[in-house]
Amino acid sequence: MDHPIQAPPPKPPLRQRALAVALAAIACVLVLLPQLTAGQPYRAQSPALSVAKQDTSSSLYAIPPQFDELWGFAEGLSAVKIGSKYGYIDTNGTLAIAPRFDEADSFSEGLARIRIGSKYGFTGKNGKILIPPQYETVGSFTEGLALVKIGSKWGYIDKTGKIAIPPQFDDAYYFADGLARVKISSQWGYIDKTGKIVIPPQFDWAEPFAGELARIGIDDKLGYIDKSGKIVIPPQFDEADNFAEELARVAIGSKWGYIDKNGNRVIPPQFEWADSFTGGLARIGIGSKTGLIDKTGNRVIPPQFKGIGNFSEGLAQVWNGYQDAYIDKNGKIVIPFQFRGAGNFTGGLARVKIGSKWGYIDKTGKIVIPFQFERATDFYDGLARIKIGFKWGYIDKTGSRVIPPQFERAAAFSDGLARVVTDGKIGYLRNPLK
Repeated sequence: MDHPIQAPPPKPPLRQRALAVALAAIACVLVLLPQLTAGQPYRAQSPALSVAKQDTSSSLYAIPPQFDELWGFAEGLSAVKIGSKYGYIDTNGTLAIAPRFDEADSFSEGLARIRIGSKYGFTGKNGKILIPPQYETVGSFTEGLALVKIGSKWGYIDKTGKIAIPPQFDDAYYFADGLARVKISSQWGYIDKTGKIVIPPQFDWAEPFAGELARIGIDDKLGYIDKSGKIVIPPQFDEADNFAEELARVAIGSKWGYIDKNGNRVIPPQFEWADSFTGGLARIGIGSKTGLIDKTGNRVIPPQFKGIGNFSEGLAQVWNGYQDAYIDKNGKIVIPFQFRGAGNFTGGLARVKIGSKWGYIDKTGKIVIPFQFERATDFYDGLARIKIGFKWGYIDKTGSRVIPPQFERAAAFSDGLARVVTDGKIGYLRNPLK
C-alpha cells in the first residue's frame, strides 16, 4: 500500500512519457507488435523497467485479448461474452461451452448459474443443462445446496434441482459449516441441511459461524453463540468481530478492546480503533497515532505513527503524515523516513516513491530498481506490474521489462496467468518466468 493508514492515499498524477528518442522508438515497436500478431488486446494493470529483448509475439498470450467480458476462472472455466450471449472458455482459451446464455456466473461445486430469458438454471462443465431455467432468483451452490426464492419465500434446492428445503423463510443465506442463518418474520435463527431448525429464530441479527462461534445481535448489542444456540458471550458490545488468533476485537461505546472465547476482557476497551491480531500483533489507535500491541496488551510499538502497515519479511512501513519509512518488530526505524509512498517487501524488494516516480529498494534501503514509474506494485510470481505513461507492463527483480508497457490494465500473475486489457479487449498472459 502507498501509506499504511486506513484511508487510501490519493492516486498519483499522470505524467507524460519521458523516454529518450531511441527508447521511444523501441517502445513503439514493442507496443504495436503484439497487436499485429495477437489480435485485439484488453485493459491491464502492470509495471515496466529497463528494456530487455523479450518475446512479444502471440506466444506471450495464453488467451489473446479478444473478449468484451471475461469474468475470471473458477474450477478451470470462465464465463465469457461473445456477441450478445455468454459461454465458457478453459484456461487455454478453448471454447468449452458455446455461447447461448443471456447471463452466466462462475462455477461452484461443478455447477454454474445461467439465465435464459428471465429464468435461472444451472449448467454442468460439459455444457449440459442440469437444472432447467425455471427460477426468478437463485444462488450458487455451497455445501451441496443453493438458495432459491419462490414467491416471497426462500428455500434450498439440491444439485438435481429438487427442492431440498421448502421455501418458508423471509430471508436466508448460504450454508457454512453445515448451518445456514434464516429469518422468520423479524427474527434470525439457524437450520441444518435437512431444513431442521437447530437454533430457533430469536435474534435481531445473526452472522455465519466462524469456527465454533457466531456473532448475534439482540436489542442493538452484539454477543456470541455456539452451535447449540447457547449464548456463550452475552450481547453487550456495540461492535464485535470474529475471533482471530483466539481473540476478538470488540467495542463498548467508542472504545475498542479484546476478549477471549469465554468473554473475558483480556485487553480492556481503551483504543479509538483496533485491528484483528495477525502474527501475534494488532494495530491500535490512540488519538491520531497508531501503534502495535501483543496479546497481553503490551504496547510493543507505542502509538507514535500516523499509520503502520503489516509486517512482511520482518519489516513494516510506517507513515509520519508526510513520509514513509520501515521499522522492524522492535519498532526500530531501519530505513529512514524519505518516501512519498511505500509497499510491502516481497522477495526481498519493496516499491517506494520519491517525488512523482516509483522504484524498488532492498531491505537495507539500497535502490535496486531506479525511480522511473508512474505506478508500481508488489512482486507476485517473480513479476511486478509497473506503469509508464498510460501503459502497464511487467518487470522482473532485476528491473528488466520482461513484458514491456503496452496494456491499458493489467492484473498480478496468479497460477501462471495474468488478466490484461488492451484496446478494450480482455485476454490472459502466460508468465514468461514459468
